[in-house]
Parts: sequence; C-alpha cells; structure tokens
Amino acid sequence: MRHSFARRSLFGAAAAIGGAALLAPLGGTAAAMETTGRRRPAGFPLPDGFRPEGIAIGSEPYAYIGSIARGDVYRASLATGSGRVVVEGLGPEHPVIGLKTDAWGRLFLCGGVSGEIRIADLRTGRITRTFTVGTDATMVNDVILTPDAAWFTDSFEPQLYKLPLGRRGEPGDRIITVPLSGDWVQGTAITANGITTTPDGRALLVVNSFANGGGLMRVAPRTGVARAVDLGPTRLPNGDGLLLLGHTLYAVQQRQNAIDVLRIDDAGTKGTAITRITDPANFRVPTTAAVYGDRIYLPNARFDVAEPTPETDYDVVSVERVRA
Repeated sequence: MRHSFARRSLFGAAAAIGGAALLAPLGGTAAAMETTGRRRPAGFPLPDGFRPEGIAIGSEPYAYIGSIARGDVYRASLATGSGRVVVEGLGPEHPVIGLKTDAWGRLFLCGGVSGEIRIADLRTGRITRTFTVGTDATMVNDVILTPDAAWFTDSFEPQLYKLPLGRRGEPGDRIITVPLSGDWVQGTAITANGITTTPDGRALLVVNSFANGGGLMRVAPRTGVARAVDLGPTRLPNGDGLLLLGHTLYAVQQRQNAIDVLRIDDAGTKGTAITRITDPANFRVPTTAAVYGDRIYLPNARFDVAEPTPETDYDVVSVERVRA
C-alpha cells in the first residue's frame, strides 16, 4: 500500500479529551441520552473486524458504512439495526474511507491510500467506475456531493479532486485536480479530512487538522483558494467528518471522542461554538456523522486499538440532533 493506513498512529500524539451522549452547552454539561425514546435503536453492531470509518444515509432509513479492512460496504436498517454487506470489497489494499449516496442509487467511495475513487450501484452491488488519482503520497479521505460535482479530499497532498456530475448525477469521464492555495497549510501527516459545503452552497468547507492548531478552511471551488474560517477559540486538531444541517455544523473530533457543534454564517467565513457532544459510555473514537430524523449516527472506528483483529468488535452509535 502507498501509505500504511494507520490513522491511529498519525493521530496518536493528540491528547484524548474525555467528556461527560453529553450535550454540553457552553460552560456546562447535560445528561446523556441513552436511547432514542422511539422505535429505532440508538445504535447497532457491525461485523467483527469490519473497521468502519465513513457513514452515509440517504432519504430512506438505511445507513451505509465503509470498511477499512476489505473495502466492503455494509447496509444497516435504522429501524431494526440488522444489516448485511451490499457491496463486496476488493481486499485490504482497496479500503473504503468516506462515502456518500445520491438520489439515483449510487455510492461514491473514497479509496484511501489506494488512490482510488469508486462508484458503486446499490441495485446490483457492483463497482461501476474506478478512477485513480494523485501520486504515491495520496490518501482519498472524504467526499461531498454538490448539484454538479462530487468533491474529494486528499489528506496527504494539498489538493481536492472534482468529479463533474450530469443532471441525474451521472459521473463524468475524468477527475479534475484542484490545488489548494491561499491560507492552506499542509502538515506532515493527515491534514485535509472532512468536507462539506458552506450554507449558501457557494464554497466548500474543509477540515485542516494542522493550520493554526486545527480548524476549517473555506475553499473557492473554481480556484482552490482557501481562507481560514474564524472559529474564535474553537480548534479542530482531531477534526474528521463534517455534517452541515442548515447553518448548524457538526464537526467530529475523533480522538477527543466528541462532536463540536457550531453555528456557521451563510458564506462560511465565521463559526460560533454552540455546544460539544460527548458520550464516554458509547463513543469509541467516532469518525464521521450522518443524520436521519432527529438522530445523528456515527461509526466507532476504534483507532485507539493498536492492532485490530478479525475479532475486534465495532458498532454505530447515535446522539440527538441539536436544535439551534
């Protein structure tokens, strides 16, 4: 493999900050909510040895989780917690990191250090397109879908990848590499991570785990020029997946076992901390987030396990959506 996919090693120097799901208003804490109080289970197990990282949920109550171990995609019912593998992986050298599903039954898959971007058909479970991007120093980490493109982050090189999409989401024939400039600072380990759009949809928000102690960059899609988002005192040194709901941004801080929730202005230039969600009983290094109804679902990647085995257990947990 181009790089050993040892994110737990790369983040190992970061201090884990414990927390008391707590939904903690600024300056305080609140009691954990252990069940949904409704019919859906608050969490569900994944196959042993699965090694999850990314999660995607569409308009129906199913979660799709990618596997670092073999590149499988597992579909779980949010109503029952039961599931099965719906896309067979290509083996350990072809992991799935971030992923997104569209309205036409496609999955867009980030292939990590394989340098691959894959598209799967959920109706057949087959990989229909594969693109190879970057260099030997590439790690395709996360993806966001916009009306005209799929955008992918590269954690080891200062660039994004743009896959143009047609009117019904059909992928184009080539990937466009967009170099990052402006305020972008590339670190020596994982730098770019989660990605989403600004609330007004005119730019991209990308986690930069290195610059200024870790934060967000607002990236102009046409030019790749990045500007640091003013988050006040909030830092995202372990920032991973991003989930934007209106003007509310959920930034998963994996090694801190926390989700920082921020209010983002329309243009994505400024963010204000609303609360921090932690759950010491259930968070085991969550990485990414997806929403269905009033719940935010997160896979526990367990990057603190130094040598995961085929018997290592994994799960998906959920917390209540913040109403801000």
